[in-house]
Amino acid sequence: MSGQARFNPAGRAMTARRDGTLLAENAVLLPIMAPRLQGDFKPSGRLELAVWAGGSLATLSTTALTGPFIYSPNRVIATNGSLHVAQTAPVLTLRGARSTRVTPARRAAWWHDAGALPPPVVATDGARRIVTLAWGAIAIVQRGKDLVVAVGTNADEAIGALRLTVDQIVAEADAYCRLCDRMPEADPVLRSMVLQGTHASLSSIRQDEHGNFAGLAAGQAYSAPARTYFRDGYWTLQPLLKLRPEAVRDQIRLLATGIQPDGEAPSGVILSGPAQSKAWDAFRRSDKVYAGEHLRPGDWWSDHFDSPLFFVLTLGDYVHETGDFDEARRHWSIVKAIVDRYVRASGADGLPRKPQHDRDWADNVYRGGLVSYDIGLWVGALDAVVAMGGTLDKALATQAHELAAKARRNVGALWIDTAGNYADFINLDGFVEDHFALDSLTLLRYDAAPADRATEVLLRAAKVLESRNNREQPYGDW
Repeated sequence: MSGQARFNPAGRAMTARRDGTLLAENAVLLPIMAPRLQGDFKPSGRLELAVWAGGSLATLSTTALTGPFIYSPNRVIATNGSLHVAQTAPVLTLRGARSTRVTPARRAAWWHDAGALPPPVVATDGARRIVTLAWGAIAIVQRGKDLVVAVGTNADEAIGALRLTVDQIVAEADAYCRLCDRMPEADPVLRSMVLQGTHASLSSIRQDEHGNFAGLAAGQAYSAPARTYFRDGYWTLQPLLKLRPEAVRDQIRLLATGIQPDGEAPSGVILSGPAQSKAWDAFRRSDKVYAGEHLRPGDWWSDHFDSPLFFVLTLGDYVHETGDFDEARRHWSIVKAIVDRYVRASGADGLPRKPQHDRDWADNVYRGGLVSYDIGLWVGALDAVVAMGGTLDKALATQAHELAAKARRNVGALWIDTAGNYADFINLDGFVEDHFALDSLTLLRYDAAPADRATEVLLRAAKVLESRNNREQPYGDW
């Protein structure tokens, strides 16, 4: 098709249309991500819904939509109906469809003790069906040919969301799709990538039942317990620096609550509501593995080596974009503690040594010593301290400048001449992991590598990491 391109997620062909939407002859699952409402919709007739910081609520069986299907953020338009998700309330409408069965969730999450929970209460109020669980509620009403479904922490929130009419829900969904369309002049594939990428960023902004900021979500799978990550949040919030800078500010304040006085930080900060928090803490305490990894009720996976650095990077990016040095001043004692923490972890070469564990981006890889990924973050964080400290703390800015210069001089210790790239890591015992990993490109992002080697690394990445150029891997151009 001229001016369009086809790609094949999960074996199902989709076409990027000129307007940035995606055309599929066969149905694919639509993930739903909104400030409160989240879930999955299968056009064949299955709607799974949850509420942020509460957990899974119910599965609805519905009449099926028929193709072809046009997909866009939180919206799918079919031949005989469509699904639209509101923004100002946790409610959606499924046009041209009915609910044939409602199956309440047995528990909020896999770790929830279902045996200790009261059974769901199902009530009818006129045309509305209301299912109330110990941790949330769902309200369902048929409005002519259109099904309207709302969720909440309780029945009041769910019923309140039904105030929106079908037309209002559709209008909010359409407006949101337009907001995500940030590059209308691009070719279809690039336009759709930007549209969906912007959706990933905007839809990560979560709210509590009162409309207050409740963290940046890494995705649906990271909502039980509800939590926000230092690392995932950093990469997700980049568009928000311009689109929603107040959300970045609030994320910084939220993350700050998870940092210990010595600069330690977990992988993420738990944000669950009262019911889910109580259930999660009971499980955490009862399981030896989880109790050993999640040391505090608010920690998701305590003491991650990269998390403090991402906090400094987030703060630095926010101040650079907004000029809000008051926010940096508010958290400056934390910044100092983090710098001190990595200085203590560094050798005479100025390069921090990661302990031998699996707690950084590579969550299931035990690596330690000199880790290219973490060293890149360290240099970037030091540059952020220099930029902010010039106004706030000249002594720390000078120290950070000297530390960054030393790290840059010595990062060559990780270079592998025979490969043309930096080592993934060099363990404390001297073992060198020489495979080329994408995460080592943090050395380039934060200008920790000299220009000639940065160029060599990029050429190496094109040859090895782009599947179309790598003839040694057996999977073709994927």
